[in-house]
Amino acid sequence: MGLFGWIARLLGRREARVWAIGDIQGCHDDLQALLKKIDFDPRYDRLWIAGDLVNRGKGSLETLEYLHSIRDRIHVVLGNHDVTLIAAYYGLKKSNPTIDPILDSPRAEEFIDWLRSQPFLHHDPKLGYAMAHAGISPMFDWEQAQTYARRIEARLQSGEVKAWLKKMFQKGKGVFDSEGDEITLDRYIVNSYTRMRFCDKKSGRLDYDQKGVPTKKTDKAGLVPWYKCKHRKPLPYRIIFGHWSTLGYVENKKVICLDTGCVWQVKMSAKLLNGDGRIVQVNCPDGLEPRDDV
Repeated sequence: MGLFGWIARLLGRREARVWAIGDIQGCHDDLQALLKKIDFDPRYDRLWIAGDLVNRGKGSLETLEYLHSIRDRIHVVLGNHDVTLIAAYYGLKKSNPTIDPILDSPRAEEFIDWLRSQPFLHHDPKLGYAMAHAGISPMFDWEQAQTYARRIEARLQSGEVKAWLKKMFQKGKGVFDSEGDEITLDRYIVNSYTRMRFCDKKSGRLDYDQKGVPTKKTDKAGLVPWYKCKHRKPLPYRIIFGHWSTLGYVENKKVICLDTGCVWQVKMSAKLLNGDGRIVQVNCPDGLEPRDDV
């Protein structure tokens, strides 16, 4: 325990902790169970949320209401389901019964504006971690990762957001070209931060179609997880990501995957980023029937 920890103890307060949590996807009750299990106290502690706050789970509105209420104590990065919710608000995507309560809420504009203000990339030099929903493109060095994240954040916060989002939902090729046209590059950046899982071994092209675990079949097709791509640029931080529920919990020296499939009746996970670095999980029995195409 450091000096500040001893001071906190003498003052009758415990040392502040920083927890990272994987995809929530509207599983509000499971989130509350996990926060209780880790003894989360918003007076002292902080949360990192790896995106996909909403959709599919039956408590999407309640999840947003709660996270918004403690917004000064959390760091959120946007996931593909969060971006889709924003698009649904602007009439660009169909709604569904799990996000209808958000769009019908008298606070809908407030919640959407808050989501639009959230980043695609967060990092803390002191802790040594960075976080992005799907990860960081293997083609980006750290300077590019920051620059490109800020670029699409500015687009999402602009007055032209509706027109821009409409173009982002057109199919992309997964090929990084820093000299290409603006929309193609923006689409690549958004997809890399919110949708990627595999990349091509030889070219580094991102593949958005494969959603299962790495197998002999994906290897034969020339695909590897993005964080194992030989083209991957070295980064100064360990990357926390979610998005890949079929992959489950993965931790090594370079990455930590925290999407452990809560919405599919598996688990919700929290990783302590300071202290002993432990992982804490709760079971999620009330989720949806598991599927292979997620």
